Amino acid sequence: MTRKHRPPVRTAATLAALLAASLVTGCGAGGAVAGAGGGAGSAGPGPAPAGRIAPLDNPDGTKPGLAPLASDADRAEARRLIEALTVKGRGPRTGYDRDEFGYAWMDTADGVPLARNGCDTRNDLLRRDGRELRFRSGSDCVVVAMTLHDPYTGEDIAWKKAEAAEVQIDHVVPLSYSWQLGASRWPESKRQRLANDPLNLLPVDGPTNSRKGDSGPASWLPPHKAIRCAYAVRFAQVAKKYELPVTTADKDTMLRQCGG
Repeated sequence: MTRKHRPPVRTAATLAALLAASLVTGCGAGGAVAGAGGGAGSAGPGPAPAGRIAPLDNPDGTKPGLAPLASDADRAEARRLIEALTVKGRGPRTGYDRDEFGYAWMDTADGVPLARNGCDTRNDLLRRDGRELRFRSGSDCVVVAMTLHDPYTGEDIAWKKAEAAEVQIDHVVPLSYSWQLGASRWPESKRQRLANDPLNLLPVDGPTNSRKGDSGPASWLPPHKAIRCAYAVRFAQVAKKYELPVTTADKDTMLRQCGG
């Protein structure tokens, strides 16, 4: 199901030109047409929809979307990844501020994909995951309209920049969560990487993301049930990359999503 009015359909030639431009600039391409996802609460992962990549096949986060894990082998691999995470109690939020992770959507967080490509992090992610992209006049970076398949609800969103809050960029591992699990003691450069790493970022339905807040998996999971194991894998991938522990409750919840 698609919400709101769809942007005009682009021709194959236009999409090819956009893809070529994105490869030149280094921003993630977003022209692939995604398959239809199940509605909120839908079970059964099914095959990976076209244009979206399962997290085990996307270890650096540069490929589009978040597809379900469809096979028993993948789910077993997911459990091994999650089981390797260390656990720790969640500390106080004292001292947390978004600015501790750099200003929002900076293009200068060295050490992560897409940094210093002339396109800010938010637009990089919209380009990576959106389709039927429309850009601001004179720009090959600033997205003003697109269609997005939201992995958290399983719905398509026809988005326009005039209603920017309808799509938000989610930090899969929330910054406040990371602060309470040890990021408060990291150097600022590492916090900037976490905040701008495409592995930790997904464009999603804004209201759904607002309800998530800074919750870990034990307190919040995507309403679209088919994506929950993939979400747990992505959370684990980020935690592993940044040597960040998770709470015992979060680890147990993540394992259950993948059949553990």
